[in-house]
Amino acid sequence: MGDSENSKSNGLSYRDAGVDIDAGNALIDDIKPMVKATSRPGADSELGGFGGLFDLKAAGFQDPILVAANDGVGTKLALAVESGRHETIGIDLVAMCVNDLIVQGAEPLFFLDYYACGKLDRTVAAHVVSGIAEGCKMAGAALIGGETAEMPGLYREGDYDLAGFCVGAVERGQTLPRQDVKAGDVLIGLPSSGIHSNGFSLVRKVLALSGAALTEPAAFAPEQSLGEILMEPTRIYVKPILAALRNTNGLKALAHITGGGFTENIPRVLPEDLSVNIDLGQIPHAPVFKWLSQTGGIAELEMLRTFNCGIGMVIIVSPDDKDAVMAALQAEGEAPVEMGLLQERKTEDAQVLYHNHLSGYGS
Repeated sequence: MGDSENSKSNGLSYRDAGVDIDAGNALIDDIKPMVKATSRPGADSELGGFGGLFDLKAAGFQDPILVAANDGVGTKLALAVESGRHETIGIDLVAMCVNDLIVQGAEPLFFLDYYACGKLDRTVAAHVVSGIAEGCKMAGAALIGGETAEMPGLYREGDYDLAGFCVGAVERGQTLPRQDVKAGDVLIGLPSSGIHSNGFSLVRKVLALSGAALTEPAAFAPEQSLGEILMEPTRIYVKPILAALRNTNGLKALAHITGGGFTENIPRVLPEDLSVNIDLGQIPHAPVFKWLSQTGGIAELEMLRTFNCGIGMVIIVSPDDKDAVMAALQAEGEAPVEMGLLQERKTEDAQVLYHNHLSGYGS
């Protein structure tokens, strides 16, 4: 068989199957400066190898326990695609992972992402990765690698999916929650930036019921579009909580308020014999949640087990340490609120009890 037969002009290529290797390589060049900007002690943040390296000793750890977390951003991605707002969804991705690490007392060290699509759009992908890099800088984590998967036929045109993976470390003996959580301890809440990245299947249903467009001014905040408010990225609580951990000895336990709201997340850090009584009147008024509740006819208890309702992170402290912890958080720009107490749990009690009502929901 001659050379001419070996190189037939109609031979198939990977590009013919819908995968553009050159575009993928070009994307790596696009994002290298973003990745480099996340460098931190322990990581040089260079791309191109088969795996990312991290030096725990260079990061200053003596006897560390590694803590790992992975997550996505759920159907908030559908709103990102619909609205064309891709620049901040990467912050959400990082936040969902690093906030889960910090509640265990672990400092986030490095992050990897997985981006999957049907056909690679370099501009969209670069916007997404720029958000991931920004989130990593906010959390103090190095973006040391990732995967871009182009899979024609599996995703509709314009759709993509995201997953994030983060590893952190905490010195042995300093993991949270502590064993001395007890009745009389105080609940401190840190305000959220909005809906964060949970409950968006219900958000999208309410949006459809409202008949409102993402591009139009929000009825409850006309200076912003509805899309801007719904896509507001998840707050990253890592640096203020690390500061409070280092400057006080008062943080006993933390709960990241994600899917399941207060009702499902706070019990994850409570002993079985304790419950928490939350004063809903202390939670800052958040207009977007009132809009969701009233537009969708969603009952208050359903709101509380679906959304963060204005508080994205909950901290448990002893009464003696409350003032010091709140001062440390305020020094980092936080606006902590005292929102409840731990108490002995009666046999018939749920672990999360509520009194009063969320501000503004009745009007």
